[in-house]
Amino acid sequence: MKKFIPFGILLIIIVLALIYPSVTLTTVKDSKIDTGDTAWLLVSTALVLIMTPGLAFFYGGMVSKKNVLSTMLQSFVCMGVITVIWVIFGFSLAFGEDELGGFIGNPGTFFMMKGTLGNATWELAPTIPLVLFAMFQLKFAVITPALITGAFAERIRFNSYVIFLCLFMVFIYAPLAHATWHPKGFLFGKGVLDFAGGTVVHMSAGWAALASAIYLKGRNETSHNPARISYVLLGTGLLWFGWFGFNAGSALGSGTLAATALATTTTASAAAAMAWMFFDILRGKKPSVLGACIGAVVGLVAITPAAGFVTIPHSLIIGIVAAVVSNLVVIWRSKTNIDDTLDVFPCHGVGGMVGMLLTGVFAHQNVNAANTTGNGLFYGETHLFIVHVITLVGVSAFAFFGSFILLKITDMISTLRVTPEEELAGLDISQHDEEL
Repeated sequence: MKKFIPFGILLIIIVLALIYPSVTLTTVKDSKIDTGDTAWLLVSTALVLIMTPGLAFFYGGMVSKKNVLSTMLQSFVCMGVITVIWVIFGFSLAFGEDELGGFIGNPGTFFMMKGTLGNATWELAPTIPLVLFAMFQLKFAVITPALITGAFAERIRFNSYVIFLCLFMVFIYAPLAHATWHPKGFLFGKGVLDFAGGTVVHMSAGWAALASAIYLKGRNETSHNPARISYVLLGTGLLWFGWFGFNAGSALGSGTLAATALATTTTASAAAAMAWMFFDILRGKKPSVLGACIGAVVGLVAITPAAGFVTIPHSLIIGIVAAVVSNLVVIWRSKTNIDDTLDVFPCHGVGGMVGMLLTGVFAHQNVNAANTTGNGLFYGETHLFIVHVITLVGVSAFAFFGSFILLKITDMISTLRVTPEEELAGLDISQHDEEL
């Protein structure tokens, strides 16, 4: 009976698609859709999508050889599962009509993509079609649960993981996206600045990763050699390439703000890659491929909330500081019994928090007039920084404890952890009957 449930869900989706074909054409008088902005967001949507296969290579190259395929599939499957949820009601939860005081959207607003056919637009992106905005935001929702997988790599049952990522999407990601990016969202109303997902994507994934590592406990085999460091290099390149769509695309147009975000993204990542390597040298280690790659990704993570709010010189500071802080947290984590397999929390969680705090330090209204909260601490104003500190604490608690509860619920539905025998054999064989 259990084997029928997943396919049975697909049959239900077919029925829903027949009942709700969403063929009604939305016609808006005096629509301001711009072909240049639309073209850039089409490209950006594709760029963000390629980040998930990039993440698969990035994580897959770091694990042991017997777990490469399972780890890569954990990222890849998000492109299927999250897309289906998003089209049915996920987009509505994140960007639908506000419910519950700015914490969640009405699941019926865009149910089965209702109202997205035609020239309708999102109110904060009036120059691109609504359906394009929905697909662009989908790619953010896809990669967020994929980021978590590095924390519990090599020890989670695939079927249970799929259940968890569905729960995470509905109960953690969608509320944070709504609260932060919807004009009536709770955090949006408080003036929180998150240009492209430092809070929504990286902090949520980072804290969920820490909860996962604690809940699943350590692996039976904690020492291994990375299977393919060349995969990590390839994954880093794809992530860096795709991140231009992630950050510059979040300008929701092809103007000067997109150019600024692209520039700050470039410089922060470059500075972080150098900082990670040079800090390792300072500690007496040799510069490594893994260090350069991890540093570059940490820089990308940290600049994400700030990309469209800070200047290029300050993006250098953000990249360098984030790399050093994350490196120090990796060192601390290695001395504990927390088995965050690929250091997702130190890199994505901490990197996202550093970026959020430094956005509150360096943001300036001359960079982005949409910043109505005020300038950062560096310019002598305190309000924005205080808002970000309070938000950091609140979001951290919500993401960590919420994810812990979801892990427990998932474990009650379907056992999360593989058996010691399955772990010893490797997840490629035990979960998928395949091997590299």
